[in-house]
Amino acid sequence: MTVYAVALVLAAAAVGLLRWRRPAWYWLTFGVTLAVVRVLVRYRSVMDACGLTVPAARWRLALARATNRPIPEPCSPRILRMRPTRTGLVLRLKLRPGQDAFDVAAASDRLRHSFSMYGVASREVRSGVIELRMTGYDVLKRVQMPAETDPRPMRVPVALRQDGSVHYRDYRAIPHALTLGATESGKSVYQRNLVAGLAPMDVALVGIDCKQGVELYPLARRFSALADDADTAAEVLDALVSRMEGVYQLIRSQQRITADVPDAEIAADIWDLPDDLRPVPVVVLVDEVAELALYASKDEEKRRDRIITALVRLAQLGRAAGIYLEICGQRFGSELGKGITMLRAQLTGRTAHRVNDETSANMAFGDIAPDAVLAAIQIPAEMRGLAIAGDSSGGWHRIRAPHTSLRQAVNICNRYADRTPVLPELAACRPVLSASAAPVSLAKASSATA
Repeated sequence: MTVYAVALVLAAAAVGLLRWRRPAWYWLTFGVTLAVVRVLVRYRSVMDACGLTVPAARWRLALARATNRPIPEPCSPRILRMRPTRTGLVLRLKLRPGQDAFDVAAASDRLRHSFSMYGVASREVRSGVIELRMTGYDVLKRVQMPAETDPRPMRVPVALRQDGSVHYRDYRAIPHALTLGATESGKSVYQRNLVAGLAPMDVALVGIDCKQGVELYPLARRFSALADDADTAAEVLDALVSRMEGVYQLIRSQQRITADVPDAEIAADIWDLPDDLRPVPVVVLVDEVAELALYASKDEEKRRDRIITALVRLAQLGRAAGIYLEICGQRFGSELGKGITMLRAQLTGRTAHRVNDETSANMAFGDIAPDAVLAAIQIPAEMRGLAIAGDSSGGWHRIRAPHTSLRQAVNICNRYADRTPVLPELAACRPVLSASAAPVSLAKASSATA
């Protein structure tokens, strides 16, 4: 008997250690079974305690009185399907008459405690059908992307959401986006994941990195154009505006609006053009937008107005021409000068990493999702890469990108360097890659200056 007791204690200790050190393994081995049993056993009482039940139908009550039977219990939402996943459970519920999706969303925190899950999120699938995504552990503590994702043209998996689903950056649905974050918040890692996801696709990457190119220049083999100072950035943006106008002329000439062509085939953007005529889409990555908006002299002010005007034009008109903006910065408010708020209004997607003050969070979500502002300022400093992602619809999610080192991103860009398209408009700004660069000694440079 002692041997069995010792074995039982050792097994319990092993399970506890597995749950502490490897929560994903624990969930797949023991947690998912325990969670299914817990949900099935507690379901009716939990729904009743959370106020998610309705009285039985009148005909059932009348039948019970007529036959002198007990009064039927209140009805809970009916479980249509329960599906285990690698991070939790997915329940699809059929609401009873009189129930609303908001009632389930308001009770999500109580459901989390009652079912002993880490998190519960709800969404309405269709009228009367709700999907509950429950996570069994903190999936954002150690991000592990699924082995199989669903990438599509101009759709990149970049992070993991708190409910265990994959967060995609879909340029066809959200053409332009803004990414904010303080220093050491994980903004650069998010950008690397984005570049690494776009590298295998048929897309031209254009980078603007006014920090002398220290963030984007290592990835230069996959970039069709790269600007490392404000003067070059102005040239790149002017060239992109010219390209946009040329693409619109191409679309106009290929619209096929004659009476003998069905309406569905009329071209209104590059994705309606035939494959042999479709221009390659362009993604413009701006690493630090404040460096483009600040100025210290009259000449720099003229250059600044030229840059911001070009960015606003691309944000307003670039979507149909296949030009998409990905703008990053630490702050993005009206203090950067005229035209900034107009540009921000065109950036549908918003992602905010850890910020230093509430004002910075308001710059990202104050006009679209006020609830996300509080979540953004509560991101702890030790959770690098954790961010709040939202869009103009008002919805938002906690996400975290998997850690991708600069070397890993460089290797991916070098592997797909042959897919880098040559854009004639940007040929003058194509990065020049040398076989070996002589290191610059700061000590020698300072002594020479002295």
